[in-house]
Amino acid sequence: MEYQEKHQEELLVEEEVVKQNEIVLFNDDVNTFDHVIDTLIYACDHTPEQAEQCSILVHYKGKCTVKTGPYEDLKPRCSKLLQAGLSAEIV
Repeated sequence: MEYQEKHQEELLVEEEVVKQNEIVLFNDDVNTFDHVIDTLIYACDHTPEQAEQCSILVHYKGKCTVKTGPYEDLKPRCSKLLQAGLSAEIV
């Protein structure tokens, strides 16, 4: 029993180290598909296809994770999205 508990603790520590943050983009009634796509290409280094798929998901689902990674990498990207008038947050 003791081995199992120790093993579970080690797994929890590893998961915390690997945990990545996400930029979540939210739908709005203001921005056009083209603007969202162009901004995702610029701010998140998306391919045009990725950006288009994300914009469609945001439109129909209300939100979409558009980038994952370490917080330090995501913060300036999220700022670019916000400066472009999009609604996004890091979770």
